[in-house]
Amino acid sequence: MSIINNINKVFDHRIRLGIMSVLMVNEFADFKTLKELLGATDGNLASHTKALEKAEYIKIEKQFIERKPNTRYSTTKLGQAEFKKHINALEKLINKQ
Repeated sequence: MSIINNINKVFDHRIRLGIMSVLMVNEFADFKTLKELLGATDGNLASHTKALEKAEYIKIEKQFIERKPNTRYSTTKLGQAEFKKHINALEKLINKQ
């Protein structure tokens, strides 16, 4: 078996890796928080969250807070499992001598 088998292409981009990293240690994060933490533009963040949602790794909730739209994100069980496999595969690759 190849040492790169469990590296997940969905997490190849640094923004997606960042989104998942933030969501793995927080119950949820809203758009503004992710944008600030990752230094992403609105369009860039939106396209990467859509890709993660399409893969069913995150779920998106839209609501209004004090009459302002608010979008928040959280990981799915599948997303958590796949991200852990991805991180484990990267660790094995790094530690391979």
